[in-house]
Amino acid sequence: MLDPFMNRILKPPLNFSAKMLARLNILPDQVTVIGFAVGCIGFFMIWAHWYKIALLCISINRILDGVDGALARQTKKTDAGGFLDICLDFIFYSLTVAGFAFADPDANALPAVVLILCFVGTGTSFLAFAAMAEKRGIKSIAYPHKSMVYMGGLTEGTETIIFMVLFCIFPNHFPLLAGIFSVLCAVTIVMRIIGGYTTLKTRTSQADHPPKE
Repeated sequence: MLDPFMNRILKPPLNFSAKMLARLNILPDQVTVIGFAVGCIGFFMIWAHWYKIALLCISINRILDGVDGALARQTKKTDAGGFLDICLDFIFYSLTVAGFAFADPDANALPAVVLILCFVGTGTSFLAFAAMAEKRGIKSIAYPHKSMVYMGGLTEGTETIIFMVLFCIFPNHFPLLAGIFSVLCAVTIVMRIIGGYTTLKTRTSQADHPPKE
């Protein structure tokens, strides 16, 4: 929901950073993998209850996730790079939540499982629509810079980052925060399924029954 607004704010610094990396002949996929590696370190920091360091790792991961896209647009976007980026993003999200379950299983395990289940729902609806939309030639208007057709929702990248930051700042309140975020993700799942189904059904009907001239 907040992604279009944040993209406008972050675009200039991300483009500047990408330009510096391009001069060093650093590839977008290298930035993606480095960012994921830092995110994995964040998982272990959460598990060890070193939440400030974990927050730093999460911040670096998200910054590099923005830089790799900007770098790809300035050099050469590839399907392989887009595939790698989206896969590692979803793994990182779940890994971060799992870190809190490992840190305090008694208090956090159940909320973490519910939230990861919601991540599966948001990710599945996102990727399933992207695959079908690509087949039907549906293009994204709101997110033309994405490697695939992007379906928005109530909880997108910005909202996910906000809650991950809150998790690290208030780790003792993880169950409550995870519960709130799970509800928001559930709303997004419903929105995407209804919106995606309606869009694809309409496009299919139009393709099967074109208007007569």
